[in-house]
Amino acid sequence: MIDAAVILVSLALLAFGGVLLRGAPYLPTLDSQARIALELLSLQPGQTLLELGSGDGKVLVLAARAGLNVVGVELNPFLVVISWLRTRRYRKRVRIIWGDFWYVQWPECDGVFTFLLERFMSRLDERMRLVQKPLASFAFKIPDRKPDAQRGGVYLYRYYGDQ
Repeated sequence: MIDAAVILVSLALLAFGGVLLRGAPYLPTLDSQARIALELLSLQPGQTLLELGSGDGKVLVLAARAGLNVVGVELNPFLVVISWLRTRRYRKRVRIIWGDFWYVQWPECDGVFTFLLERFMSRLDERMRLVQKPLASFAFKIPDRKPDAQRGGVYLYRYYGDQ
């Protein structure tokens, strides 16, 4: 009989390691970078932020505290549970979607935040050209595209109809 701990560890390794094929490993965003991203996006209370790869919910909480509505999309089921627990008190402002953000339908939003690996940034740029909303990216730039602003390792890209 297989030990329950071995099964749990195997599932955790699959959940945390498997996301590397889809976007990025779990690395918590620092509070300072999350605040910079929210400042660069310049969203107002009542507007909606979409976070692609919402991890442990830290950005979701900061955005909700700022009066934003926020939707996080996360592939890792363990992190979905952690986010759900962490954001319970902001339930009216926070929605968490368990899924692959490349395949789920993105909700209407006023801005997008992500901490994605460099190899996926061109693909994200293609998607953002369709969405036509500002994007704040922590750590990684979009190749061959100049950011509209950057500060503290966060890059802001604005998308307009003529691009």
